[in-house]
Amino acid sequence: MQPSLSHVFPFALTLAIPLSVWLAPSLAHAGGETLCTELPNVVIGAGGSASKPLLALVGTALNDIDEPITLVYQSPGACFGITAYVDDTPLTGTASYWDSAGAELTCTFPVIGVAPDFGMLGVQATQCEGVEAIPAGIGEFLGPITSWSLIAPNDSTQTSISAEAVYFVYGFGAAAGEVSPWTVDAELYSRNATSAALIAVALAAGLPPGSVKGTDVMSNGNMITAVSGSLDPEAAIGYVSTEVADLNRDVVHTLAFQAKDQTCAYWPDSTATGFDKRNVRDGHYFMWSPYRFYAPVDAGGQIENELTRRLVGYFDGSEALPVGLPLLDLEIDNGNIPQCAMEVWRDDEIGPLYSQQPEEPCGCYYEFRATGETECGACDADPDCPAEAPTCRYGYCEVQ
Repeated sequence: MQPSLSHVFPFALTLAIPLSVWLAPSLAHAGGETLCTELPNVVIGAGGSASKPLLALVGTALNDIDEPITLVYQSPGACFGITAYVDDTPLTGTASYWDSAGAELTCTFPVIGVAPDFGMLGVQATQCEGVEAIPAGIGEFLGPITSWSLIAPNDSTQTSISAEAVYFVYGFGAAAGEVSPWTVDAELYSRNATSAALIAVALAAGLPPGSVKGTDVMSNGNMITAVSGSLDPEAAIGYVSTEVADLNRDVVHTLAFQAKDQTCAYWPDSTATGFDKRNVRDGHYFMWSPYRFYAPVDAGGQIENELTRRLVGYFDGSEALPVGLPLLDLEIDNGNIPQCAMEVWRDDEIGPLYSQQPEEPCGCYYEFRATGETECGACDADPDCPAEAPTCRYGYCEVQ
């Protein structure tokens, strides 16, 4: 299969060599490497490491739908999902994709690099350094909700932290911030300003993202390793997406967070050990945002690449889900929150909240899938439901 020229940056075509000669290096499999651009029905994305576990689940399922898609993803940092379009920076090196058994495989980009089909960020693109506006010809599409957790090792006795404490610890540094027990600079773990997690935590604490202190551990996975492996667990602190924290509860725990103007600290869930994301869904827990997809669009605002349009459409609801892609279940199982399960919304990143009622709510099903129980009544059809919750959705009675 020839590599898709839609993925290759236009400047490559200006090289003063015949096209057949230019293609030759792209087709080579040096050392047995698999070229990303030669994979069947490939869609290439870039962004943060927090979204990779969700994309792994989705990428696995996409192999077995009627019109399969090979999902390739590189995770150098959330903001790379938009700066690739702002700066025309190609993706180089290697990326991940998944087979139908869920095994993570590696492919290699051509030496000249490729343009991503989509970027995936956990924050608004304009929160990234140097991005004043979404570039012309790039569309924004909303996906499921992610939240962020400040974390400590399980050997730590700490259970909560306030926005003010985060301001001093991460704004001045552990030692200079003088907020006990987080006073050891070597145990202050952080990310760089391309990280959605850093941006969200900084905004929640009232800090400029570029001023956040701490040792940059480069990824969510590395953060878990650093915090959980601390030799001074009482002083250790870091932050990750909540879904990553949930997957690693055997070694770290989420600190309840008290936002500015709150009188109590809240976990993302109703309890420290729960998985219902109740406090995210009803607005008590402050650090959350929808995942955002960015992709080239036509004059009508439609994603230009048909395969990318299908993929992103599955996430934002504009495309019907194919048989074999239980996206709602995959999002819930990964610790994300579908928009249909949210009771609040916001328009600005880590900004003010307002009440919302989804057109087709799924909160009851979400609770059952995430926790194994719900107070909602079960149903097969609308007549099975009471007047106060008259609509049967996903097997449970909802208010509409």
